[in-house]
Amino acid sequence: MKRISDEMERLLNTQMTTEAYQAQVYLSYASWAEVNSFAGIAKFLYGHMNEEREHMFKILKYINDRGGEAKIEAIKAPPANPANIGDCLNKILQQEIENSTKIDEIVNFALAEKDWATFNFGQWFVKEQIEEEALINEVIDKYNLASTVTEGNRSLYEMDRDMAGHSQEGTLPQEEEI
Repeated sequence: MKRISDEMERLLNTQMTTEAYQAQVYLSYASWAEVNSFAGIAKFLYGHMNEEREHMFKILKYINDRGGEAKIEAIKAPPANPANIGDCLNKILQQEIENSTKIDEIVNFALAEKDWATFNFGQWFVKEQIEEEALINEVIDKYNLASTVTEGNRSLYEMDRDMAGHSQEGTLPQEEEI
């Protein structure tokens, strides 16, 4: 028995495709970083590629489990390679902000429909997007600090090394310990 509306099914399928596209962008940028000798940044971006694929699969399973049908669609090619690490990180942040807006639309629609199961499901993604934006902002802050000292690119080298072991998770402000 189908337990989501046709419109909600459409919105979730669109979001599933968006998550697949985001995985492609992370894959593309990770490859670019690797080719440009930023192995640590590449590792971080490859990790995020996998995370976006997990999000895609989570939505697929939810649609199917609620009696809908996940529709696998073609995804567009990722954008051109970034100009530099700063450009890469800022483009990723913009992508995450746009994704947060799309998640909010799904949650708002679920609220309007009184589809409490999807509303609850969407809360996981809301929290995830808060973490993603905070994490990328933190990385941008580190990049900005690292890129002010250009003497022999030492700061960029150290940033790249740090990125190799950087967490894939962000910290929510309300969860930080004081």
